[in-house]
Amino acid sequence: MKILILCTGNSCRSQMAHGFLKSFDERINVYSAGTKASGKLNQNAVKAMKEIGIDISHHTSDSVEKYLKDEWDYVITVCGGANEACPTFMEKVKKRLHIGFDDPSHTTGTDEFVWSEFIRVRDEIKEGFYKLYKQEIKSQL
Repeated sequence: MKILILCTGNSCRSQMAHGFLKSFDERINVYSAGTKASGKLNQNAVKAMKEIGIDISHHTSDSVEKYLKDEWDYVITVCGGANEACPTFMEKVKKRLHIGFDDPSHTTGTDEFVWSEFIRVRDEIKEGFYKLYKQEIKSQL
């Protein structure tokens, strides 16, 4: 099973989703990329995942261009920008999905509020991807 998770910057939401899918089942080959990859991870996303025992600090922020020639069981976008800008994979994708989440990296306000948004979005990503894993992916492994 080979899954690509796309976001615009590939620094936050796609990285968390990548970490969750891999934590659900080591048999899944998970990759993440950005339509406009930032080249770095959002440190609040790394911290939020570490808080629940998932280390994504070793992940890299890569451009989707790196993966266009590969074949995928799933390509999943997690933000509206990536969904709209998702490139064509030339019939190399078995299933294309969009599971959108707010971008906590754009949150403004107190440190406590910003952090609470990272936790909220992290938990929503876990819930959304676990549902996908249980309902579709697990039975295909």
